[in-house]
Amino acid sequence: MERLQKIIANSGYCSRRKAEELILNGKVKVNGEVVNTLGSKASYNDTIVINGVTLKLENKEYILLYKPRGVLSSAHDDKGRKTVTDIVDSLNRLYPVGRLDYDTSGLILLTNDGELTNLLIHPSHEVEKVYIAKIDDVVIPSKVKSLEKGVIIDGKKTGKAKVKIKKIDKKKKCSIIELTIYEGRNHQVKKMFEAIGYYVSKLKRERFSFLTLDGLKSGEYRHLNIKEVKKLYAVCKNVK
Repeated sequence: MERLQKIIANSGYCSRRKAEELILNGKVKVNGEVVNTLGSKASYNDTIVINGVTLKLENKEYILLYKPRGVLSSAHDDKGRKTVTDIVDSLNRLYPVGRLDYDTSGLILLTNDGELTNLLIHPSHEVEKVYIAKIDDVVIPSKVKSLEKGVIIDGKKTGKAKVKIKKIDKKKKCSIIELTIYEGRNHQVKKMFEAIGYYVSKLKRERFSFLTLDGLKSGEYRHLNIKEVKKLYAVCKNVK
C-alpha cells in the first residue's frame, strides 16, 4: 500500500502537489469510490480514475535536454508555442523538472518520475545549478561578488551563491559571469543581477547537480542511465 498522491505522481500523471489538489477537490476515484482525504492509501493494483480517466502506470523515463532559446519549459502551451516536450521523442507523459525562462538555454531534465521531481525542486535539498550569464556592461568585480552574500529580490534575500568572473571585455563592453545557486525562484538569476544594477542579455544553464551538457548540441537530448538516476536520488536524500 502507498499514499494515493504518491502513486499518482509516480505514474507520471502530474506532480505530487498537483495530485494532492486533485484528491482534495474530489477528482480522484479508487475502485469506483471518491477519495478526497490526503493520506489515504491505495495499491498499484487498484483502479484509480482521475477526472474520468483511468490511471495507467508508465515505465520511468529520465531525459536530459539541451533546451534552445525560444522554447517553453512546459508540457504544453495554450498558445501553440514550442515546448520542451515537443523536442523529445517519447510515448510517456513527461514533465520538466523546474523551469528555464523562454529565452534561457541550457540543461533541463524531463521525467515522469513525480517523486524525483519533487525531491529535486524542493528548496531544502539545495540542488546545485550553474549558469553562465552575459552582461552587456563592464562589471565591477566586487559588486558582482556581493551576490555570494545574497541580495533582496521579491522582498526576500537570496541564499548562498558562488560567483566566478569568466571574462571582462572592456572593448566590447561586456562580461561573462558564472553563477552557482541552490534555489529555484522565478527568474532568479536575472533578478539577482538586476538587484545590483546589471542586465543579463544572455543566459545558459550549464550544470544541474553533477549533470552537464557534455556531448550535446542545442536541441539534442539523451536518456539518463540508472547510475545517474540513483545518484540524483542520493544527492537529495543525503542533504543534512
